[in-house]
Amino acid sequence: MMQLPEEFIREAKLLMGEERFNGFMEAFNEEAPTSIRLNPKFNLGARPQHAVPWCEEGFYLEGRPQFTFDPLFHAGCYYVQEAASMFVTHVLRQFIQEPVAMLDLCAAPGGKSTAARSVLPEGSVLVSNEPIPTRAQILLENITKWGLPDCVVTNNYPRDYRKAKLMFDVILCDVPCSGEGMFRKDPATIGEWSLQNVEKCWRLQREIVADAWACLNPGGILIYSTCTFNTKENEENVRWIIDTYEAEILEIPTQPEWHITGSLLEGFDAPVYRFIPGITQSEGLFMAVFRKRGERKEVRGKRSVLQQVKGLNVLPPPISDVPSTTIDLPYSEALKYLRGEALTLPADTPRGIVSVAYKGYALGPAKNIGNRANNLYPKPWRIKTTHLPSEEIKIIDIQ
Repeated sequence: MMQLPEEFIREAKLLMGEERFNGFMEAFNEEAPTSIRLNPKFNLGARPQHAVPWCEEGFYLEGRPQFTFDPLFHAGCYYVQEAASMFVTHVLRQFIQEPVAMLDLCAAPGGKSTAARSVLPEGSVLVSNEPIPTRAQILLENITKWGLPDCVVTNNYPRDYRKAKLMFDVILCDVPCSGEGMFRKDPATIGEWSLQNVEKCWRLQREIVADAWACLNPGGILIYSTCTFNTKENEENVRWIIDTYEAEILEIPTQPEWHITGSLLEGFDAPVYRFIPGITQSEGLFMAVFRKRGERKEVRGKRSVLQQVKGLNVLPPPISDVPSTTIDLPYSEALKYLRGEALTLPADTPRGIVSVAYKGYALGPAKNIGNRANNLYPKPWRIKTTHLPSEEIKIIDIQ
């Protein structure tokens, strides 16, 4: 059993009650569930194992395979994501039926952004932002590999969006938090937790929401989420949003068998959604959804949004143009490519830039110079290990 901070245990017991807290603690004796979300742009055939009930693209796996050695993972055929985080797809499906401009304000590593873009109506545009440069590069990699159209990645602070006066129809604030919901999966978060950090987080979260609210169109939707349990970062911030902005909080339909918990704060009756390990089949998450009062304006074209973000720090994708010629690689050669090694392509491969693929799914470009092909796979994306698995890693079936 992991040793949790005494202050956290005391607060969590009071919040959850004896039965839920015991279920939460028992979860530490179990392996954290592994779940993936399939990319809807691919025809991936048979679905793996058990479905995530609130996300039709999401599935649980039995155990945690070596994703690093599956070329289809690098091709963006699926994304490894906590099941609770997939709840954003359920939320968007409830309220968004026409094209929108959406901003994911604290988006790295990209799980909720790729999930959101997968369910937004055709013609929508998604801007995914991450303030920390190293994390912004990881976000850019995942957005690029996911490969859906009309996505922009930026490296700015939330206040930069407010200063630029950019406006959006949907804003996701998956805010930095004290991380209590990740204790089981990431033990390092336990050592970083403190009551002082909780205090620091809820103040920062309000600053981010204030910047986001200024960028939200009348009638627009704001999604607020954390991966923590305490009421200061959750219910108290929800109450602050309602009181400060006269925001309308929205109810999301759920099913009892999903085991999603509502508010645990006495006297608090607004609809909120809490995922607790040991209760729900996921790691921890809290989410609330708001609508900004006022008449919704006509949706601006995506070209207008893309033009306006040019004033911010937009990160260009390392891979953009897809060559017309595609060469499919066997498993061992695909791993060589992903490690950044040179390739030997079939003799009839045309000279110049070609696309290399695995089972028909593009991995990236290479430059064929005749006797060999130079590897153009972006260096930061390359597999670092030279280890080869004893057999081909197969996580999903494809057609």
